[in-house]
Amino acid sequence: MTAVYSSCQDSSQLNYAWYYANGKQLYEQHCQNCHNADGSGLGALIPPLTDTVFMKERSGSLPCLVRDGVKGKMIVGGKPFDGEMPGNNKLADIDIAAVLTYVTNSFGNKQGIYETKRVGACVGVR
Repeated sequence: MTAVYSSCQDSSQLNYAWYYANGKQLYEQHCQNCHNADGSGLGALIPPLTDTVFMKERSGSLPCLVRDGVKGKMIVGGKPFDGEMPGNNKLADIDIAAVLTYVTNSFGNKQGIYETKRVGACVGVR
C-alpha cells in the first residue's frame, strides 16, 4: 500500500503561516504589554498599531523602530505621541520579520509577509 500526501497550501502560504505564528508569540512576549493584545496602544502614552495608513506608509522604517526603538514626537492616527519605546536589539532579523508579519497583518492591517531581507535594509525611523 502506498500513501500519498499533499498539502492544500503552497510554500509561500506555509512560510507566511510560520512567520505569523512565530510573530504572534514574539508580540505577546515583547510588545503586548504596552501595545495591548488588540494593538490599541495605551491612551495618549503608547500609539496604537491599528492605524493601517501609518503602518503601510512607514513599513520601511518599522524594523528600525523594533530594533532601535524610538524617542520623541510621532503622529499616529492623527494623534501626537511623545514618549520613548525601547528597542530590542537582541531579536534576530528573522524574529523582527516575524513580529512585523504578525503586526502588519493584524489589527486591521493586511500587508502580507514581511521578508527578513527588509529588516536588514530598514530605512530611517521617520
